[in-house]
Amino acid sequence: MRDQTCSCVSPLYPGPCYDAARNKGEPKIQNRKSKIRPSRPKLGQHFLHDSRYRARILEALSLDGSDVVIEIGPGRGAMTGLLAERAHKVIAVEVDQRLAEGLHETFQDEPKVEIVIADILRADITALCRKEGIPRAFIFGNLPYYITSPILHHLFAQRECIRSMGLLMQREVADRLTSAPGSRDYGYLSVATQVYTEPCTTLAVPPGAFSPAPQVQSALVTFGMVAKFPQWPQTAYGRFLEFVKSCFAQKRKNLVNNLSCSFPRSVIVEAIEAVGKSATSRAEQLSPDELAMLFESLTRLRGGAWSNL
Repeated sequence: MRDQTCSCVSPLYPGPCYDAARNKGEPKIQNRKSKIRPSRPKLGQHFLHDSRYRARILEALSLDGSDVVIEIGPGRGAMTGLLAERAHKVIAVEVDQRLAEGLHETFQDEPKVEIVIADILRADITALCRKEGIPRAFIFGNLPYYITSPILHHLFAQRECIRSMGLLMQREVADRLTSAPGSRDYGYLSVATQVYTEPCTTLAVPPGAFSPAPQVQSALVTFGMVAKFPQWPQTAYGRFLEFVKSCFAQKRKNLVNNLSCSFPRSVIVEAIEAVGKSATSRAEQLSPDELAMLFESLTRLRGGAWSNL
């Protein structure tokens, strides 16, 4: 077996990387068996083992032969080989050292697969795309349930270099990302996701498709990377989402009460009415567009510039 301590360490990858592209032969991915021995899962891992759902997930992804796929948490490589068959290259980012070593052994002769030991929350996707000579990458991942939200925010922050995404996650979180105003699941994360992307739940995945089986339902969510409000300067998005956090600070309170620490109540009432809503409205009753109108209205009422809010 080849040396598994490659010294590729950079700001892109806060750890060593294993590159399977060193062999120039044709890949034989489809029937490749994983060399990773089953073990007790760590880091909230649930490995996708059902071949039927692997095929359905692959079919739901808008991949083409020119895509470089960044795979988050490949685990034992259940999807890695399938992704490589459809894409130009797969960069599999795995934080677990033992799993990464097993992936390297499994895919060491596959020129379209690169294994990287790294924490995705520290990975610089923009720099990675630059290294690969591409403007944007496709992101796929089976996200650990307990850090789904931090990973999403990390990806949204690097949205300019992401073409599209397909992410497996807990169904409850998927519902929050895609929910509409007025629903029980609608909140800050819904707005943040829908400001940066167009999310769609494309496939329900049952617990039995994973090993070990989680105690929750899962879903594949696909994301079109189409941001709202293209007229805004980039700095306005961060301020808007901080404003949205304040709007949802206490869901049982109306907008006037949640925002009264930042603005005079009379100004808030005037701004809410300017977007066609009642002064007693709660944040969950406003769409992302209406919240943006409220944000802009409060900006104007306070004296105009984006930097004032």
